[in-house]
Amino acid sequence: MSAKKNCNDPQMKLGEDKMKLMNIFIVALLVIGIAVPNAVGGQSSSRAVAMGGAYTSLATGVDAARYNPANLGLTDYRATSIELVGVGANITNNSFSLSDYNKYSGAILTTDDKEYILGQIPTEGLKLSVEAEAAAMSVASGPFAFSVIGVGLANMNLSKDIFELIMNGNTYADTIDVTGSYSEALSYVSAGLSYGRPVYNSGSRQLAVGATFKYIRGLANEEVLELEGIASTETNGFFGEGNMVARTASGGTGFALDLGAALILNKDYTVGVNFSNIISKVNWTNNAQEFGYEFSFDTATIDNWSSDQIVSNDYTTDLTSYSTGLPSTMTIGFAKRSGKFHWSVDWEQGFSRTAGSSSKPRISAGVESTKLGFMPLRAGYSLGGDKSAAFSIGSGLYLSKFHIDYAVVSGSSLSGYSSKGLNLAVSTGLYF
Repeated sequence: MSAKKNCNDPQMKLGEDKMKLMNIFIVALLVIGIAVPNAVGGQSSSRAVAMGGAYTSLATGVDAARYNPANLGLTDYRATSIELVGVGANITNNSFSLSDYNKYSGAILTTDDKEYILGQIPTEGLKLSVEAEAAAMSVASGPFAFSVIGVGLANMNLSKDIFELIMNGNTYADTIDVTGSYSEALSYVSAGLSYGRPVYNSGSRQLAVGATFKYIRGLANEEVLELEGIASTETNGFFGEGNMVARTASGGTGFALDLGAALILNKDYTVGVNFSNIISKVNWTNNAQEFGYEFSFDTATIDNWSSDQIVSNDYTTDLTSYSTGLPSTMTIGFAKRSGKFHWSVDWEQGFSRTAGSSSKPRISAGVESTKLGFMPLRAGYSLGGDKSAAFSIGSGLYLSKFHIDYAVVSGSSLSGYSSKGLNLAVSTGLYF
């Protein structure tokens, strides 16, 4: 939607005021994607990432605090361990693979190229999910675990109409609608204390419950509260209106609570459920602001673009504070844990569409072989939610009490060129 006062083409794009709204939104997305190095739990657990995230009923020690604190109450799952460092990042989109990027980056696009690119973007728009986690010096012993984790999350969607405008411009009787686009991002540090205890024992069966209480130090938050915009080209000029309202902050404090339950069915199988951030609140108080922009134009043309046909307004308001919650999810897991070949399946359901969760369910499955002893082999597959389907692989090196694990995630095939993003994880620690 760009129109220039000195343009000689009467069907040029829509106007500087409309473009200003687009620029604000697009720049916000780019800033989020760059500034947030960015899953609510587990990106720093390389074993979990390698198994597709299916880890609820396998996690022990420090990992249990993230995936299901109830596992700390199971006698067979208790471990004394220290996670020295764990880092992971997951950046995905719903449209373009690495192969697409390599083919079209820097290329002069033909009409067929533009049609292919637009065809890759679903009707609901281009979605980008960014998740990252870094953990250091987390400790587990018996039924207790203490962990310090830094988390960054971003979730955004850009209307397909915007890409059609960029590729083809706008023509007569063309309508551009950015309604449905959204953006949200947050980053924080969590200090969590986890505890699990058995509540029932009968033969090989054991039922345990657990909880993790987390103190949250908010680092940054951005969310677009309202975003609407539409513009059309007609015989007697350009018509359009829209508005955006967003709020941001650079610090705050809060808390969150995870609850879980785990049941050892027999010596081979375990089932569990975890509610992550079932209760949470972060009060953002540092540099809290709300800002907005609105515009409208009626029968605007190249000749009258600077006159009263165009009305726009923007504002910035300082806020004392505002509150948000953390993404809340429920995960149910089932796993075979005995022997030298393990497998697990998880079903994750978010309670809302937000950064770090999706209201659409996601299913993941993973396998692990420990036949080589010092070098486990892992693989996984996941699909659903707001993310593309993905294969994952990983391994590790276990030497006496020291271990290092790593994992990578590809796309819908094992080829990295099918990947619609980047997902890597490395972790290291000690077992006693």
